[in-house]
Amino acid sequence: MLSVKDLFVAYGQSEALHGISFEAKSKETVAIMGRNGMGKTTLFKSLMGVLPTKSGAVSVAGQDITRDESFRRVAKGIAYVPQGRMIFPTLTVEENIQTGLENSKTRRIPEEIYALFPVLWDMRGRKGGNLSGGQQQQLAIARALVTEPKVLLLDEPTEGIQPSIIKDIAKALNEIRKMRDITIIVSEQVLSFALDVADRLFVIEGGRLVHETARADTDIAHIKQYLSV
Repeated sequence: MLSVKDLFVAYGQSEALHGISFEAKSKETVAIMGRNGMGKTTLFKSLMGVLPTKSGAVSVAGQDITRDESFRRVAKGIAYVPQGRMIFPTLTVEENIQTGLENSKTRRIPEEIYALFPVLWDMRGRKGGNLSGGQQQQLAIARALVTEPKVLLLDEPTEGIQPSIIKDIAKALNEIRKMRDITIIVSEQVLSFALDVADRLFVIEGGRLVHETARADTDIAHIKQYLSV
């Protein structure tokens, strides 16, 4: 569903990603683990078209998106939940979700969205800015899901969120995979969350993927060495 081949990305003269390659299948969740500043957000921004690709190729469901602008990538099936959530604080929960329905034929929020995130149904008339960090994260994921993506990118979804809500988010992500043909790519520093949701884990360090493991084969101590400062 997602193929990334030999991706190089630079900020001006400074190269940030050095030949990243990985693939992810439909109904698979992949975690990109790494400390701050190692390239996780740069990778996600380049996959979304926010940062230009220096060289390499990215495709979604067989369609090359390497040179596409962000809005074309969305149309071809990528959705992005950025670090910090970026919801609209002055819009209600319902209005926030509706912003993801621009290209929908019905402009109606699917019932399954509120089934996944019951708290959003309870708070659908409340302003987004009045929600807790965890509730805003659920709202940002819901808004991305109504675009019916083939690939969902989640950048540090557990950042600043209380443990009980982290468990709710993990449960929802696992439910989404059962319901849809979707690929989920999550960047993360919390190993317990990654092990709850991901089939495979990669470690990024210095703009390179330096370790790959299936969840069942994960050497927790080894990965923790990469994540410790």
